[in-house]
Amino acid sequence: MLTDVVDLSRFQFASVALYHFIFVPLTIGLSFLLAVMETIYLVTGKTVYRDMTKFWGKLFGINFAMGVATGLTMEFQFGTNWSYYSHYSGDVFGAPLAIEAMLAFFLESTLVGMFFFGWDRMSKGKHALCTWLTAIGSNFSGFWILTANGWMQNPVGAEFNYETMRMEMTSFMDVILNPITQVKFLHTVSAGYVTGAMFIMGISAYYLLKGQDRSFALRSFTVACCFGLVTIISTLFLGDESGYEAGQYQPVKLAAMEAEWETEEAPASFTLLGLPNQDTMETDYAIKIPYVMGLIATRSTDTPVVGLNDLVKTNEQRVRNGMVAYGLLKTLPENMDKFNELKGDLGYGLLLKKYTDNVIDATEEQIQQAAKDTIPNVSPIFWSFRIMVACGMLMFGLFILSFWYMCKNRLEDKRWLLKACLLAMPLPWIAIECGWLVSEYGRQPWSIQEILPTAMAASDLTVNQILTSLAVAFGLYTFLLIIEVRLMVKYARIGPSALKTGQYHFERENTDEHELMLISYQGGNK
Repeated sequence: MLTDVVDLSRFQFASVALYHFIFVPLTIGLSFLLAVMETIYLVTGKTVYRDMTKFWGKLFGINFAMGVATGLTMEFQFGTNWSYYSHYSGDVFGAPLAIEAMLAFFLESTLVGMFFFGWDRMSKGKHALCTWLTAIGSNFSGFWILTANGWMQNPVGAEFNYETMRMEMTSFMDVILNPITQVKFLHTVSAGYVTGAMFIMGISAYYLLKGQDRSFALRSFTVACCFGLVTIISTLFLGDESGYEAGQYQPVKLAAMEAEWETEEAPASFTLLGLPNQDTMETDYAIKIPYVMGLIATRSTDTPVVGLNDLVKTNEQRVRNGMVAYGLLKTLPENMDKFNELKGDLGYGLLLKKYTDNVIDATEEQIQQAAKDTIPNVSPIFWSFRIMVACGMLMFGLFILSFWYMCKNRLEDKRWLLKACLLAMPLPWIAIECGWLVSEYGRQPWSIQEILPTAMAASDLTVNQILTSLAVAFGLYTFLLIIEVRLMVKYARIGPSALKTGQYHFERENTDEHELMLISYQGGNK
C-alpha cells in the first residue's frame, strides 16, 4: 500500500508540474521579447513596434494568467501529499519558496498590471522600464523555484540535526550559489527564451503564408529570429554544462541518461542510439561515438566514466554504512565522532525503510534490493534526453536557416521554411518537458539527493484520497489548458490589425530594402 501511495503521489505531482510548465517558459520568453520590442519602439519611434508589443502582450497576458492559476496547487502539494518531506526539509526548502511567492504574487503581478494599464498613464520611457522590470521579475520568480529544486538535487548549505531529526540551514548563500542551481536556472530561462522566439516565429510565419499583416509579421519574425538564434546557442551550451554538473554531483543520473552499464575507460564513448535493457544491464544495438561522453561528463579524455553496475556496488556499501549511522542515532551524542564519519550515508540506510522498520537488522536480500533501488528506470531517461537534444538541434537548424534567408531578404520566397517554422512551434515544449523528466525522474529514488528517499517523503494518505485529488487536478488543468489554447488560437488567427480599435490610418515608412504600407492606429488599447 505504501508503494501505491508513493507512486500515485509522484504521478500527481509530476502531472501538475508538467501541466504548469506548459505556461511558464512562454511567460519567461515572451516577457523579454516584449521588452526588446518596446525598446526598439522607444529608440526608433516607429509605431509598428508599439503595435507588436501590445499584440504579443495580449497573448502574454493570457498565458501569464494560466501560469499563475496552475502554479498555485503545486506548492500546496508539499503539505498535502509530501508532508514528511516538508517537515524534514522545510527549514531549507521553505525560504526560497516564500521569496518566490512574494515575487510572483506581489512584485511580478503588480508589474504585469502596470504593463497592461499603463500605456496611457506613463511616459514611453517609464512604460518601457516597467516592461523590462516585468521581464526581470518573471526570471527572478523562476530563480527561487529553481533554487529550491537545485537544493533537492544537491543539498548544500544544510546539515542534519539529530535532535530535531530534520535538515536545517547552515548557509543561505551556499543554497543560492549551489552550482546545480546556477546551471539549471540559466538553462531553464534560456529554454524559455527559445520558446517565446519559436512561438512568435511560428505565428508570424502563419501571417506571412496567409499574406496577413505582412509588415507586422516580418518585423516580429525578425526580432524573434535574432533573439532565438542567440538563445538557442546559449541553451545548447548550458545543456552541455548541465551534463558536466550531473557528472560531478549526480553520477547515477548521468549514467542513466547514457545507459552506461559498465564503467567506460577513458576516453569514454557516447551512446547515440540503442535499446537499454534493464534486465540484462546492457544496451542492445548501441551506436557509439568515441570520446564524446568523456568530454561531456569529465571535460577530459583521460578520466573514466563510472557505469551503473559499479555505482550499484558502491551504493551497496553506502547502504551498509547507513545502517550503522541509523543505529548510532540512538546513542548520540556519545558516539558523535563515529556518527559524523558515516552521516553522509544515513540516507542510504533510510532506503531500507521501504522494506523493513528495523533498519539495523535488514537482511542481505533487503540490502541488495535497496542498492538496486538507487538506479532509476533507465529507458525513459535515456530516450527523453535524446528527444530533448533532437528537438534542440532541429530548432537550431530552423533559426540558422531563417536568419540566413532573412538577411538575404528571401524569407517570404521560402514557403517551405515558413511552414516548417509553423509546424515546429511545439518543439520547445516537447524538449522542455523531456528535460524535466530527465531531471526529476533521473533523481529517483531520492526526494532529496542522498538524504531523504522518496518512499519516506509522502504523506499518510489513502489511495482513494489521492485518486480523487488526481481526478480533480486533471480535470481542472485540462480545462485551463483548453481555455489557453482556444484563446491563443482565436487571437492569433484574428491578427493584430483586426484587434485594433479607434481611428485607423495608413502610414508610410522606409525600410532598408523597400517601402512598406503599414497600418497603425490611434486610440485606446483593448
